[in-house]
Amino acid sequence: MNPIDLDHILTVLGTAAWGTDEQSRARVAGALALTVYDGRTRDQGTPYLEHPLAVVTLLRAEIRVSHPETLLLSLLHDALEVVPDSEALLVRHLGAPFARRLRAMTADHRLEERPKTGGDETRWRFKQAALPPDDLLVRLADRVHNLRDLAASPNLDRRRRFLQSLEDFYLPLASAARNLSPHLEAMHALLHDEYVQHQQEVRP
Repeated sequence: MNPIDLDHILTVLGTAAWGTDEQSRARVAGALALTVYDGRTRDQGTPYLEHPLAVVTLLRAEIRVSHPETLLLSLLHDALEVVPDSEALLVRHLGAPFARRLRAMTADHRLEERPKTGGDETRWRFKQAALPPDDLLVRLADRVHNLRDLAASPNLDRRRRFLQSLEDFYLPLASAARNLSPHLEAMHALLHDEYVQHQQEVRP
């Protein structure tokens, strides 16, 4: 597979249909994504940037999201998790409001670059439940792609944790938010389908 470049990122975002200012902002965001995710890999051994691009694709193709700022947020949704000290760079190039949205979408222990401790999971769930609709949509799309990617992960405990959190948190959260927008309604249906599929896979 050829290395991901800026043109590829812009194509995945669908920027050809965007206005001039939005295209310029997308080029900045794309360059930042290349910088922040550079050299990083997921536990599957794949380049990290493939994940946010898959989340963008999911939102565009399956949920029919076309709002540029939401798609840029999905492109950079893990930036502060992967490189917490990239916040100043994001503020400088995309603005403080955008960086604050990313910060609200990132677990505290990731921002603070420390091991996860007791209470962090509860705080993280409250943080996600407080997200505005578009930001929650991105976070749920991230969860869907992570679920689809579980088969490629060598970490069996990660698989167990993801499936348990889907059942006891993410599905109820998506259900509670489903009436906030047509996109969240579609996302709830997608998460439910993932749940049914995984339940069938674990049956004897």
